Amino acid sequence: MSTRDESARRQLAGEDAIAAALAAGEAIRLVLVKRGASGSLAPLLERARAAGAAVRETSANDLRRMSATPAPCEALALVGPDPAAPLDAVLARPGCAWLLAGVAYPGNAGYAIRTAEVSGAAAILLDAPFDAAGRRLALRTSMHADRFFPVRWIAAGAALDAARAAGRRVVAIEDAGTRAPWEADLRGPLLFVLGGERRGIAPPLLARCDEVLRIPMRGFVPAYNVQAAMAIAAGERLRQEGAPPAH
Repeated sequence: MSTRDESARRQLAGEDAIAAALAAGEAIRLVLVKRGASGSLAPLLERARAAGAAVRETSANDLRRMSATPAPCEALALVGPDPAAPLDAVLARPGCAWLLAGVAYPGNAGYAIRTAEVSGAAAILLDAPFDAAGRRLALRTSMHADRFFPVRWIAAGAALDAARAAGRRVVAIEDAGTRAPWEADLRGPLLFVLGGERRGIAPPLLARCDEVLRIPMRGFVPAYNVQAAMAIAAGERLRQEGAPPAH
């Protein structure tokens, strides 16, 4: 039986779809509207704001890249859980979450954030030594995926404590693992843990994980980039859960 999160994020494309969702009382969290969009959208945007949705202008190119429909439209909306909810509420949701402990480069962090969102994760938690500019770069690289799901900057130990309190199993992806992701049960509420590019997962953190998995490698270079490792594990989890495409 699938353990797919029935409250997962869903995209609404165009004025008619957004209006219908508002009329049905669906939880629209965000509306992205093209800069300079036609004035006919103004009443719809006011209804969305009144219903509690954030409304943000964006470029036509951003809408084109984001849209799941063949023809781009002037507005897209997101239905789903609140990205700004407290961490305990976020980790109580179905689905997996990710912890990146010690990632060193904002670009890698950004691609990892995007990978987590694309695969439908409940959240991504990052323990990273970035200043404000580094965090901004990471979020820009992620296509500002923090608009769509929770991205939290938090110490690894505290993140793992919160995951344990929420009843999540903790699965590390590290060279020390003995099984591949497709040899393990990745269904249900998990926290995946990945380490930094240079040193991997610190031994004290690794010792707190319930299982350590290893992604097979055959090349000369000794490791995948972090987002590649994430994508392999995320894709295997989706396969095991039998989740249909979101769009």
